[in-house]
Amino acid sequence: MKVTRVPVEVATRAPTGSTNAYVVGEDPAVLVDPAARTDALDDAVAGRGVEHVAVTHTHPDHVGAVAHYADALDATTHARYGRTELFAAATGVDADETFREGTTFAGVTVLDTPGHAVDHVAFAADDAVLCGDLAVAAGSVVVGHPEGDLRAYLTALRRLHAMAPDVLHPGHGPTIENPRETCERLLAHRLDRERAVLDAIRNGAGTVPAITDAAYEKDVSDVRDLAEATVHAHVQKLVHEGRARWEGGRVRPGT
Repeated sequence: MKVTRVPVEVATRAPTGSTNAYVVGEDPAVLVDPAARTDALDDAVAGRGVEHVAVTHTHPDHVGAVAHYADALDATTHARYGRTELFAAATGVDADETFREGTTFAGVTVLDTPGHAVDHVAFAADDAVLCGDLAVAAGSVVVGHPEGDLRAYLTALRRLHAMAPDVLHPGHGPTIENPRETCERLLAHRLDRERAVLDAIRNGAGTVPAITDAAYEKDVSDVRDLAEATVHAHVQKLVHEGRARWEGGRVRPGT
């Protein structure tokens, strides 16, 4: 299935400074993650018979031109079942249709992949997966408190690894030609960070800022809010598993 990637410059915390919009298939085609209207994206949709508009999740850097292209192309808009209010608030559009795990439209199949965002999905197209912010070719994905759920994110990564698609089309950055290796790298990164967070707690760090100072070897001052949100999400996972606990507003080792 033909997949066209169009990087769209948009306000984003991603280091690329852009979000990838995709046109998938042809007559009918699906437009995924139209972050903003651009001439390049106009050219990409022209003549492709776009009949559907969908997003991997409703973060602002993925949805900015949903309303425009849905109207201009007279396309059907799709939102995750149970998250239609999020979709409407983010896009300004009430979804025409909802989808669940396994829903297929125009040859694209929905995969439920929460973790980075509560409504995050991926789209399988033949032997490729449009993975949104589940994976990136370099660096890592923010999974931050309060929205991020590391247990769900790790499950989604493991599922993607088991699927072993030929290629991943991420929400930011270049195409991922080595999906299994990338999933393994991201899983290892998360588990390494988890060990650092747990070591910090066991060594007496009892607040998210203190744990962040101990768990990161590099300077994170430029992204301090994201680092603390990530650490908080790790703490929540450890608490759920009984390996840490909240006590009097501080984090303690589990019992």
